[in-house]
Amino acid sequence: MSTALKQMTVDEFLLWAEGQEGRWELHDGVPVMISSAATVLMSPERAAHIRTKFSAAKALYRAVGAAGLPCEVFADERAIRIDARTTFEPDASVVCGQRRPDDTIAVDDPVVVVEVLSPSTASIDHGSKLSGYFSLPSVEHYLILDPERRVAIHHKRGSGDAIETRVLTSGVARLDPPGFEVVVEALFPAP
Repeated sequence: MSTALKQMTVDEFLLWAEGQEGRWELHDGVPVMISSAATVLMSPERAAHIRTKFSAAKALYRAVGAAGLPCEVFADERAIRIDARTTFEPDASVVCGQRRPDDTIAVDDPVVVVEVLSPSTASIDHGSKLSGYFSLPSVEHYLILDPERRVAIHHKRGSGDAIETRVLTSGVARLDPPGFEVVVEALFPAP
């Protein structure tokens, strides 16, 4: 396949991506492969990355359930529509409100978004994804998990345009709204 891909809208991209192998995101109209055996953006996921994604989704699922909230937790493969030319696929997300139809591919109203750091994507996770996720009015929390250091960087929507940041190694991350907390250690696999 040619490495020069045409610019697309999110709607064009979502149709195109269904027929592709691997995981893809749309960055300013350009499809970017984010994982596969022969990847463009990052090397195949390491076991620590996969374990952290699973642990984070499981911890969020349990916390949302314990709080009795009308929210769904998604792990991977849930496209987040940022704008007409950008869509990201976070490692986990929490979407609240009415349950989405089973054939939903993309959402534009997550409340919590989680990315697990890898060496090749750290600058994107801390840069364009940070500003992209918070460009959505629904996003209240963006967690960046560092599996090597077992650190959760919790970005929270503040007042006005402010984004408050806490670096957590233990304790709980309060995710309000929507109204639950998750134990930081539970976001990571057992050591």
